[in-house]
Amino acid sequence: MKMPSSLNNAKHEEAVDASWAATRGAMSGAIKWGVATAMLGGLGYAFSPVYRGLTIQFKVYIQMSGMVLGSMLEADARLREYEAQMRLRRRLMKEQAMWASFEEKYGKEEDDE
Repeated sequence: MKMPSSLNNAKHEEAVDASWAATRGAMSGAIKWGVATAMLGGLGYAFSPVYRGLTIQFKVYIQMSGMVLGSMLEADARLREYEAQMRLRRRLMKEQAMWASFEEKYGKEEDDE
């Protein structure tokens, strides 16, 4: 069964908006966690002879691991926020449609005008 094109367009726009929300979350998470990982790396370099003895490649790996973890966590959080907003928006639209059909069927109260 093929969906109407307006429904496909709405789902496509929603998917694009969700992907942008996740992308913004991934970027902010990578920046926040990257700064935190860099600060921890600086502390490790200042106070730990073990960290100073690591190769540059492994230090870069540790830095990138923190950034990737942060981007995944923040992207997931932003996507969940977006999904919650969309559920709320759909629920409000459904209730508005229900009230509109109710008012159309039974008429508005005189107090509402």
